[in-house]
Amino acid sequence: MIYVALLRGVNVGGKNKIDMKLLKETFVRIGMRSVVTYINSGNVVFADIQHSKVEITTLLEKAISEDFQLKIKVLVRSINDFNHMMEIMPNYWKNDRDMKCDVLFLWDEVDGETLLRELEIKPNIDTVIYAPGAVLWAVDKCNATKSGLLKFVGTSPYKKTTVRNVNTTRKIYAIMKEL
Repeated sequence: MIYVALLRGVNVGGKNKIDMKLLKETFVRIGMRSVVTYINSGNVVFADIQHSKVEITTLLEKAISEDFQLKIKVLVRSINDFNHMMEIMPNYWKNDRDMKCDVLFLWDEVDGETLLRELEIKPNIDTVIYAPGAVLWAVDKCNATKSGLLKFVGTSPYKKTTVRNVNTTRKIYAIMKEL
C-alpha cells in the first residue's frame, strides 16, 4: 500500500528541525520502501505492505524520537484516503495570490463532520468542506484576515490537525500515484 506520513510542526519557525534526507534514511531503516520526501515540512510518501496505519504511526514516531530526539506527531494516510479526498476537492481551488486553500488533516480524535459545528465559518468568506480525515478550507486572499480559520488556530481541535495547502496536497497525491 502507498502511504504518506504528515509530520506535525516540523521545520516551522526554526523549531523541530529535521533534515529531509536524514528523515528518509529513518524511514528506510525501519523497513519502508520507495521513500520520497516532499519539501521541508515533513511530507514523506512511501510503500509498506506489512503494517496497519496505526502500527506505521507508532513505528515512525518511535524512530523519529530515537533518530532526532524529537517528539513529533505523525499522521499516516493511504492513497485510498487521498483518492476520496481529492474527488471532493474542487478542481479550481488553488493556493496563489488570489486564493488561500488549505487541507486540515485530522487525527482520529477530532475526525468527523461534527467538527464543522465547532468551527467559526464565516458566510460569504469561507468555503469549508468535510472529507473523511480532513477539512478543506478556501478563502479569497483579500478576505484571509476575516476568515474563521484564524480563530481555529490554537484551539484544542487544531492541536490534533496538521495543515497543508492545496498545492502541496495535490503534489503529495501526484507522488503517491507515481509510486
